[in-house]
Formats: sequence, C-alpha cells, structure tokens
Amino acid sequence: MIQSLEANKKVYFLSDFHLGAPNADASLLREKKLVQFLTSIKDMAAAIFIVGDIFDFWFEYKKVVPKGYTRLLGKLAEISDAGIPIIVFTGNHDMWMSGYFEEELNISVFHEPKQFEWNGKKILVGHGDGLGPGDHGYKFLKKIFTNPICQWLFRFLHPDWGIGLANYFSRKSKEKTGASDDHFLGADKEWLIVYCKEALTKTQTDFFIFGHRHYPIDYPLNQQSRYINLGDWIKHFTYAEFDGTDMQLKKFDA
Repeated sequence: MIQSLEANKKVYFLSDFHLGAPNADASLLREKKLVQFLTSIKDMAAAIFIVGDIFDFWFEYKKVVPKGYTRLLGKLAEISDAGIPIIVFTGNHDMWMSGYFEEELNISVFHEPKQFEWNGKKILVGHGDGLGPGDHGYKFLKKIFTNPICQWLFRFLHPDWGIGLANYFSRKSKEKTGASDDHFLGADKEWLIVYCKEALTKTQTDFFIFGHRHYPIDYPLNQQSRYINLGDWIKHFTYAEFDGTDMQLKKFDA
C-alpha cells in the first residue's frame, strides 16, 4: 500500500489496551482515556493503526462477541464512518477476530505483519508476537491457537464458559510474567530488535512498528531505520505519530 500524506495530516499507531483487565472498573477508566485520545486526533488523522491486543481476550462466535467496550467500538465506528481508515492488527490476546470488525465497523484486520508506504517511507507494522528468536513455548501455543480445528472445537463451549476460561488463563499469565520486562533489555536480548536487524539484511525499511512488548522503545537500527515499540495503554499511554517525514513516539496526557 503506497500513499501520499496530505499536508497537516498524520498517521497514528497505538497498541496493547488489554480492555477487560484486570477488572471492569480499571478497564473502563482506560477505555474512556482511549476514546478521549481518539477524539483529539480525529481531525488530523489520515489513518489510525491499532497494533494488537485491543482486548485482554476476544473470540468471535458465529453470532456472539464478548459484551462491553461500547464506548471504544462506538468511537471507532464514528471515525470509520467519517472516512478515516482504521487498520487493526490482531495480537496474541485477540487473534480470534473473524469478520466482526470488517463487517460491522468497516475496519481492515490483518493477522500478520504488513508493509505500508507514505511519502516514500517504508513502514512495517505488526503486533510482534512470535517474531525473532526465542519464546519457543509461545510459538508452539500460537500454532494451536490459530489452528482452524482447535478454534472450531472451542466454539462448542458456551461463551460463558469459553470466555471465562480464557480470561482466567490470561490473568494467570500476567501473574507469572509480572513487570520483569519493564525496562530495556539490551539490543541483543530484545527479540524484536534482532528480528528487525535480520529483516534489514533482506530489504530496506525505514520504520518497524510493533506492540506486544508493553514498553515504549525508539531504537536506531542504522542511519536510516528505526525500531519503535508502542508501549501500552495500561501504564505508559504511548503512541507513535508519523507526519510524512519522521516518526515520533509520544505520550498522551489527558
């Protein structure tokens, strides 16, 4: 996708809202802050990218989706109806999107990283889970989670049971990992930086935009390319803004 950015228009990137966690009250506060941010950028946005893990868990049954999140979904519908493209990438917590966003909100949904280009700048966008070396346990689980047969079997569970079970395991996963990665680990241990450097040996990319890491990072890969991790909207409330020439990592203060 190659486009030219209009004067005074910008492209926005944000990720990792994990709505629904850790409880309804805390989630609602973050959801309202997200809506406030989206309202503030609407008139300037040429496009908005949401780069995975909008929800702490999301699974689409044939006729059922998880209830809640009406403020965010309503705002996304308003922005989409105004003709502003919204592009969503699935994350490891909401990879089970299968048509609802496309049909109900006219939002494009991608399940793998994809390259875009504005004003001659090549931008690779993806959630980031399962990329780079290491994390073999998750990579194995992802193959199971994305298997059509496994998804078909999961649909036999009543939504109250299926969604409740998934939420339980999501909370347990967070209890295990905690805040152990809430700092820069070094270029050789940041798996997405390793991935980006390997990718640059095959093709030139100006900006690599990922989420998943939950820690905002702006790291120069060489004189032309940068890796940007979007952080999250749980603790950091950070996002990236592209003006047609440069990409900046910013923090939203309501």
